[in-house]
Amino acid sequence: MLRNLTPRDKLYKVNDRDGLYVAVTPASSILFRYNYSINGRQETITFSRYGVGGITLAEARERLGEAKRMVADGKSPAKEKARDKARVKGAETFGAWAEKWLSGYQMADSTRDMRRSVYTRELETKFGNQKLAKFGPHDLRRTASTLLHEAGYNTD
Repeated sequence: MLRNLTPRDKLYKVNDRDGLYVAVTPASSILFRYNYSINGRQETITFSRYGVGGITLAEARERLGEAKRMVADGKSPAKEKARDKARVKGAETFGAWAEKWLSGYQMADSTRDMRRSVYTRELETKFGNQKLAKFGPHDLRRTASTLLHEAGYNTD
């Protein structure tokens, strides 16, 4: 159904259920949205777009459930989304944190050199420019586990 939606001269809406709808833009984007009322004000949250690089209808319905719980708790899903985005934008990158840690943490010079070498060789290209808020320790552990496995260590 969603794949068959075609753009028109103006944005138009197609309802799904429980307040979820898609907005089809003249530029062919299909956006999952939800209108709600909080503190007497009408607000809209756009969850994401549909298709490659976006989310599925099932994921949009999950996000709808989360948004409805937030509204029930008196929180604005759109404002929370904007706050999260601002937090990520202002967050420090992994590379900046790593440099600060490598420079400031007390360790022997030989240890610092070895750790800087591992960081530069194995982590910098993958994580250096990423915001700290975008990934977690599990991503680093997975990378470390892969590196140890490739080096012949048993990580099980």
